[in-house]
Amino acid sequence: MDAIVFGATGFIGRSLVAELLTRGLRVAAAVRHDTLTPWLASQGVDTARLDVVTADITRPLPELPEARDVYNAAARYAFGLGIQEARAVNVTGALHVAEWAAALPGLRRLVHISGYRVGSAADAAAGHPATGAYEASKTEGHLAVLDRALALGVPLNVVNPSTVIGPGQYLGLGSLVQDLWNGRLPAVPGGPGTFLPIVTVGHFARFLAEVPEAPAGEHYWVLDDTTPLLPELLGTVARHTGVRAPRRAVPVGVLRRLPRRLTGADPETLSFLSADRYPTDSAHALAARAGLRMPPAAEALGTWADDLVAARFGAASPWLRPYGFRSVAGSRTWVAGERRSPAHVLLHGLPMNADLWAPLAGHLPGPVLAADLPGLGRSAATDRSMDAWLDGLMEPVRTRPALVAHSLACGPALRFAVDHPDRVSELVLVSPAFLQAPPPRLTRSALAVPLLRRVSAARLARFLGVPAGPAAESAAADLRRRGVARRVVAAMRTGTAARGTSRALLDRVTVPVRIIVGSADPLTAATVHPVTELAGAGHYPQLTHPAEVARHLSGAATAGERP
Repeated sequence: MDAIVFGATGFIGRSLVAELLTRGLRVAAAVRHDTLTPWLASQGVDTARLDVVTADITRPLPELPEARDVYNAAARYAFGLGIQEARAVNVTGALHVAEWAAALPGLRRLVHISGYRVGSAADAAAGHPATGAYEASKTEGHLAVLDRALALGVPLNVVNPSTVIGPGQYLGLGSLVQDLWNGRLPAVPGGPGTFLPIVTVGHFARFLAEVPEAPAGEHYWVLDDTTPLLPELLGTVARHTGVRAPRRAVPVGVLRRLPRRLTGADPETLSFLSADRYPTDSAHALAARAGLRMPPAAEALGTWADDLVAARFGAASPWLRPYGFRSVAGSRTWVAGERRSPAHVLLHGLPMNADLWAPLAGHLPGPVLAADLPGLGRSAATDRSMDAWLDGLMEPVRTRPALVAHSLACGPALRFAVDHPDRVSELVLVSPAFLQAPPPRLTRSALAVPLLRRVSAARLARFLGVPAGPAAESAAADLRRRGVARRVVAAMRTGTAARGTSRALLDRVTVPVRIIVGSADPLTAATVHPVTELAGAGHYPQLTHPAEVARHLSGAATAGERP
């Protein structure tokens, strides 16, 4: 084989395997359980040159395919580990890989992936030993591999990455971004000079693929020297996602002395909150020779933040791509799907978000565009009107899609169709609230906001009469975010007050209109437009009867580019 990768199912290892295969190399992937092949298939990587083999590096390695280059990307990366659990992979396992590589007759290089903080001289000088099993084991493993490779004559390169970011990375800085997103980060941990550098997993994988071509013996610190200092880094993410950034900072020395129940800071992460800089010249030189360029740090952080929010920080799987935050009428809006040529534009009702449409979208022909309404779901609030926001969302659209709205979103959709009949092919109103019974009195109660903020996904699903699952879980997660529950209740009250106006406006729409409701939640007002009533469905037929709803939408199609 051209290369063998240990730890091939890990965050770094799988991206490295994908990069090597994309370059046409023959690759052996050493894994304990094969979750790699499905992941590579999901990324569109050709696996014809891949050989997946079973190996557990915590034990002496069995006979494996010989390889020219050996990569050890295996690591036990977690906080709160026991020392033996951490050492089994990070020390013992690393030595097993080095000893196995030493016996290869055609070995060109052993590439050991370490960490940028291993053996930090600054921490040692300050009298701060490793604060947990993970950091201690990585430092011990780093030194042990150096010694063993020297003793066995193994041609070795050590690569020390900083925080590697990308889809699927939720630990370390990812947990800090999660606290920021959920409004649980009152202050920046560390001082104003704290430097927590990043590197994208894509760049790092490309860099690793080049290392065996370079001379043996070199150590590479791979990180973006232009990464903003931590306060500005968090500010960059906050601006991209439309949340508040903390203005205060808590020095590391204070965090070390305070109990964790007060700070919320994991003691094992404190040594990473440092102003240290790192010797990156050799890595920059190799990258320059190979023609590799890191993406701008702000761009990389924004893309990663989109991935984190789309995956609910590891709790969900994105259902519609591409996705991310976009500026729409002053709101950092969560937008997913096809922005220029959708066949259907989907607007969710309350108290849900765009994930409401996931079961339906899989049944629809053509691409869809879905967004979280401003101030709701994952979107930030705006001081512009809902009509201005919808106009901004539709501005890039070059087709005449069917505009599909649910519940209280039917009002804004109706106004858009009346004002812009040339920009939509059809208006589809799913459970239009202004033609149905008023919402429960709970929405007018002072208890509505605190109840929504604390509602569990299971209780929300029961209250709405929908299946427990991703849509309810997604909505419940957003309702716990700062201000979302309050804005949901305010939107419900505003929509209820505008019922009469929307009913009158329905007579003025000139594009075709179809209305879809459930038999358990029928219309209470008459209309001249065709109404489809789905037997057994309630207020959310797109969740309970997605295939049936889709059949009634299949005729709503785009007619090429709009004028």
